[in-house]
Parts: sequence; C-alpha cells; structure tokens
Amino acid sequence: MILTNGQIIVQGLVKQYGNFVAVDHVSFTIQPGEIYGFLGPNGAGKSTTITILTTLSLPTRGNVWVGGYDVVTQPDRVRRISGVALQDVGLDPTMKPLELLTLLSRTFGLTYKQSLERAYELLALVKLSKFIDCPVGKFSGGMKRRLDLALALVHRPRILFLDEPTTGLDLSSRRDIWHEVRYLNRELGTTIFLTTQYLEEADQLAGRIAIINEGKLAVEGEPSALKAQIGSDAINIRLANKNMVKAARKHLRDMVSKMQTEEDELRLYLPNAAESVAAVVNRLQSVGIHPGALTVTQPTLDDVFLHVTGQRFSQ
Repeated sequence: MILTNGQIIVQGLVKQYGNFVAVDHVSFTIQPGEIYGFLGPNGAGKSTTITILTTLSLPTRGNVWVGGYDVVTQPDRVRRISGVALQDVGLDPTMKPLELLTLLSRTFGLTYKQSLERAYELLALVKLSKFIDCPVGKFSGGMKRRLDLALALVHRPRILFLDEPTTGLDLSSRRDIWHEVRYLNRELGTTIFLTTQYLEEADQLAGRIAIINEGKLAVEGEPSALKAQIGSDAINIRLANKNMVKAARKHLRDMVSKMQTEEDELRLYLPNAAESVAAVVNRLQSVGIHPGALTVTQPTLDDVFLHVTGQRFSQ
C-alpha cells in the first residue's frame, strides 16, 4: 500500500467496550486536501472514531493511518502532523490568547521570537488580533472556538480534525468559522475531518459525507449524489394525529414510490410531486381525511439522514 501525506485510511476499524461494539468494521479513505463530513445520530460512533483517529483511544481491531503514519505504532508522528479541535473547548480563563499561543508554540520547538510571530499570524487568521491581551474568560463562545482553532494550527498541521466546531454558536459566528475552514482547505491544502450538528454546515463545506449509524458506515458520497439517491421530490402532509397518518398511508400506498412517517407528518416521494398534489388531496378527502399543512420539497441531506437512520438529524 502506498501511503500519502495528508491522506487518512481506515480499514476494518472496530472499537469494542466489553460486549458493546461502538464502531463495527468501518472503512473509508480521505484524500489529501479533502473536507470529509462525518455525520451520525448520538451514540452512533462518531466521537469514538475521531478519538481513535487522533490517537486518544486505541482500536480493538483494524488499521488506521493518518498522514502515512499508523495511529497505534506511530502515535507521536500522527500528533506531529495533525491538529485537533474537539467539542469541549478547555481554555484557561485567566490566560490571554498571546500567552496561550506562544506557550503552545514553544512546546513544538519554536524559539520565543518564532512563537510570537506564529501567534500574531494565527490571531490575524481567526480575527482575534484586537483581543491579544484580553483574558479568555471574557471571550464569547464564538471567540473561544476561533481561538481553539488557532491553537490547533500552531504547528502547521497537514490534517485537521474538527469535532462539532460550531456547536452552540450563532449563525454569524458559525459562518466566520466556515470562512476560516474554507481558507485552510483551499489556500493551504489542509485535509479536514469534520463532524457537525448542522446539516447545512456539512452541505456547505464537505466534498464528501459519510453517515455512521449503530457503529456501521451506512452511506458515503458527495452531498449532491446522496440527495440524488433519494430520487424524488416529496409531498409533506401534516395530519391531525398518528392514527390519521396510519390511515393515510393505507390509502396512498399505491400512488407513491416511498413513504416515511414522523409523529403527525407523512412524507410521500413521487417522481412529479408538485403535479400530484391535487390527486393526493382528493384521495385523502374521498376517505374522510383532511390534510393540514402541505408542502412540496426537493431532497435534502435531512432526507438522506432520515432514509439511512430512520430519524431526523437532531440540532
């Protein structure tokens, strides 16, 4: 096998805790310079996978190479060429950004002068230059996330792991992070492994997306290709209760290619959804079922997620 800088290769990855299999024979390859979105419901195996890729946990079985290095036998090498920004931002509230960045830079062997230069460079990148002397405890959530990203970039990593980097941020702060992620990828060629709670974020940033469900890799591909696999537009019908949904399914079964239900909503997939609305409504009304709100939508990543996992993507 030829291993490439910036590439991530996962083969038959298994992580087991006693009798519980958290990650079940997962395999994928991420090419250098790619943004790879990794999605899944809570407890599906996302966090377990990223802890193994970042050398924080050992696999039970399987092989993982990050940037050409084995995560089990060469963890120090992996850490040297990768940066990590995890969900929980653990920053000393009494320290200032310049102090944190120069301190971390020194641990990577930079001189004091080089550490200062790198700190100023990174603070400019994440738009925190005006706050170099402000204690981190006074930062907003978005500012802390941006500083955490800067810390992950101190040693100029070829590969960056971002675990839900914008969770809890407002839309403006999220878009600031998106801009920085795009810059790192497009201008610096950084390979990025991204987990996120926001489907829009995955759709905007990732060239390819994988969905893990119950420890298994359920689907993988470009966002547009995954949405195309759903195949049809959808009619979304709100009904009075679950019994009405059940009755509607029975009477519409012969009209549609696929149906999905969620609480008091019925989703119908048809080749010409917009043209079929009148026929669907007439069929329901003929058996005494009166639809509430009704909309026609094109396939989204949420539809892909629902199709693969059987549940909506929680945000």
